[in-house]
Amino acid sequence: MRRDFAKTISFAVLHFAVGFGVTYALTGSAVIATGVALIEPAVNTVVFFFHERAWRRMDRRDAGPAAALATAARAA
Repeated sequence: MRRDFAKTISFAVLHFAVGFGVTYALTGSAVIATGVALIEPAVNTVVFFFHERAWRRMDRRDAGPAAALATAARAA
């Protein structure tokens, strides 16, 4: 779970920078670019977190019961 959180934060920072840069290039307005860069990536970051969790769940399901037991043992 910590890795998911760290990955989500790094994604958010990167997404903010890209969102700001693209919006600033299109509008020339730092105020509009900041607004877009704060709102859109914030929503997208939350979605990304749950997207990663869903893929991890599918990976565990596809690996079968033995992998699930091994994962549970490592987490304990």
